[in-house]
Amino acid sequence: MVLPIYIYGHPVLRKKTVDIDKDYPDLDVLVNNMFETMDASDGIGLAAPQVGLSIRVVVIDLDVLSEEFPEYKGFRNAYINPHIVEYDDTQTSSMEEGCLSVPGIHEKVTRPTRIRVKYEDVERNEHDEWIEGYLARVMQHEFDHLDAHIFVDKVSPLRKQLIKNKLRALMQGKYSCAYKTKPARRS
Repeated sequence: MVLPIYIYGHPVLRKKTVDIDKDYPDLDVLVNNMFETMDASDGIGLAAPQVGLSIRVVVIDLDVLSEEFPEYKGFRNAYINPHIVEYDDTQTSSMEEGCLSVPGIHEKVTRPTRIRVKYEDVERNEHDEWIEGYLARVMQHEFDHLDAHIFVDKVSPLRKQLIKNKLRALMQGKYSCAYKTKPARRS
């Protein structure tokens, strides 16, 4: 089922999430719905707060980028209770990012190129891994949602000032999307 994407300014996007226990009901249905929602929205990542849930669940699909990044051929994973436990700040990169919850806005964000993450897969097996490159960037972007952060929080004060009217318009429900959304408030 395609769920609505919650738009910038909605309170759920600024609420810190909680880990889910092993008995969380219908987790497989939620993960499938999140993948379906992400696919319908042409996204590569989606965090549970973006569909209105304050829990630590993320889905990522990088297969769509496999022409540019052949290492991601067939890459489609769900992350349950993910946490970044270490950042390797020795190397960073700046890249333009966008977000399904912030339609129409793309800004350069600087992030470490290597992170250590702990998470569970959908079978609830635990993982502790170092992740590098583009996947590390996508994980940081999506996992930020779980800690009530959005990529526009990481842009320079000058850039933030330059996009403030666009952000205000999003909060007022003045935007256009090709996918199902839940605005912060009705215009």
